Amino acid sequence: MSELLSLKNVSLFYDHVHALRDVSLHLDEGETIALIGANGAGISMAPEGRHVFPYMSVKDNLLMGAFTRKDKAGIAEDLHKVLEKFPRLRERFHQSASTLSGGEQQMMVIGRALMSRPKVLLLDEPSLGIAPKLVQSIARSIVAINRDDHVSVILVEQNSRMAMRISHRTYALTTGEIVISGNSADLQNDDRIRKLYLGGDTA
Repeated sequence: MSELLSLKNVSLFYDHVHALRDVSLHLDEGETIALIGANGAGISMAPEGRHVFPYMSVKDNLLMGAFTRKDKAGIAEDLHKVLEKFPRLRERFHQSASTLSGGEQQMMVIGRALMSRPKVLLLDEPSLGIAPKLVQSIARSIVAINRDDHVSVILVEQNSRMAMRISHRTYALTTGEIVISGNSADLQNDDRIRKLYLGGDTA
């Protein structure tokens, strides 16, 4: 398994705030990693806040993700795959993005990122402000994107339960430092994770 991304001893300041302190992490090919906590080329990003083109249709928003691609046949094929993954987008294909719910906009933003055929997909708070039922649907989609499309995923998420449930490994950050890292399934039963991020029992 080859390493796609590696950060070693990264520090970051916002003015006088030390946001990251000697952070090291890596992402392997075919893997999903989660970054949990309060802060949380060949790469596509689905940003926090669901930045959409509100007056453009769902179709045109999705096609913006393929703006730099030249393979028209491949674009049509990938658009079909995105609509298969997110049937709600097919139902609203010709509606303007501003008419979609928050969860539907999040699906569209993820779909738009996939249209560039990334090797790595960075998801920033995909569950933010979304109804629980749609969060589950988006979580299942992230698993399918990793498994079926062979896209490696970096999931930055404050919903720690969801993030650890669908990722292979987890890095837990507190005040800009990685304080715990390891196999996600194991960390769900770690008392430190329960206390810091899960509010008690994980059941």
